[in-house]
Amino acid sequence: MHQYLDALRCVRDQGIRSTDRTGTGTISYFGMQCRYPLADGFPLVTTKKLHLRSIIHELLWFLAGDTNIAYLKENGVSIWDAWADENGDLGPIYGHQWRHFPTQREAVGDDGAARVLLGEVDQIAQLVEAIRSTPDSRRLIVTAWNPGEIWQMALPPCHTLWQVRILGGKLHLQLYQRSADMFLGVPFNIASYAMLAVMLAHVTGYEPGDFVHSIGDAHIYLNHLEQVETQLARDPRPLPSLRLAREVPSLFDFRYDDFIIEGYDPAPGIKAPVAV
Repeated sequence: MHQYLDALRCVRDQGIRSTDRTGTGTISYFGMQCRYPLADGFPLVTTKKLHLRSIIHELLWFLAGDTNIAYLKENGVSIWDAWADENGDLGPIYGHQWRHFPTQREAVGDDGAARVLLGEVDQIAQLVEAIRSTPDSRRLIVTAWNPGEIWQMALPPCHTLWQVRILGGKLHLQLYQRSADMFLGVPFNIASYAMLAVMLAHVTGYEPGDFVHSIGDAHIYLNHLEQVETQLARDPRPLPSLRLAREVPSLFDFRYDDFIIEGYDPAPGIKAPVAV
């Protein structure tokens, strides 16, 4: 995971101090890209232990189109608790936009009157079908950024848009992340979208290729600086591998027990406060 550590070091050394929405303050670096070839191993940060249960269940939760934390709580995942309302709802965040992106179109009825017809797009189902039918397409894109519904979301999407490209028999996935908490959030994001690439490759019959992580604002919160120094002082260990426990026919059929991480031997975890 030298790519991640190099990026973290770059933000620390070359970033500029900035105020931010949370009032915590950051060191920010704008415009960054890292590439993780999945053939080299599964990109789990090894210089601190990550909570794999949270990464896997959150991704399954997104893919289910869910936006209430009840499923996460049932499975021991608390990463969204700080943003949920008293009913556990988060508004139309990632899962809603991925599976139920709202649409509208004008139509004229039999009486000649104009009407607005409301509908929705299942971007994930549409993506899988497009990979199978038009694998050379450059339009294999899923977006969570919906300007018309940002105001209803507990937290506007940080990882906003991702694109798939099939090249040389491999499925590559690139994420554009508008805002990236380099110490706490980014290790989760890397693992989550790398896992998504493996899942998509599996159900569409391709080899996993590269996960490309493009970041807008890469930042270190000022109250994470000590933790960042601890992490950068550690040497990375060999990457683990990800193996699927069974043949899964559909992207929507994956279960938690389908993911087997082998050879993950990380350094101890490093705690840090979440900026809300």
